[in-house]
Amino acid sequence: MPSRLEMLKQFVAAHPADPFPRYGLAQEYKNAARLAEARAEFDVLMRDHADYTPAYLHAGNVLVALGERDQAREVYERGIAACVRKGDAHARGELEGALAALGDSASDAD
Repeated sequence: MPSRLEMLKQFVAAHPADPFPRYGLAQEYKNAARLAEARAEFDVLMRDHADYTPAYLHAGNVLVALGERDQAREVYERGIAACVRKGDAHARGELEGALAALGDSASDAD
């Protein structure tokens, strides 16, 4: 029997136009602490489905976990813009909170 990860990979391959399977695969990698693989899947997801708002918070969180705060800030900001386009106030609020939690990168360097 294939693993959950293998099943998600197969579903992504079978349904490339559907963002949800790739989101599930990225989340599976994230939850398994396979952060580089999660990042790669989130990158594809955000590139191919720029208005899939759930991706941005988790993609940014992966980047924070990888120590890439500037990239996380950019992802959160792109996510906020996607939320504005889609009218997704809930996800926008979460992204704004995550962005605020990063603080000011200029003061972080002090």
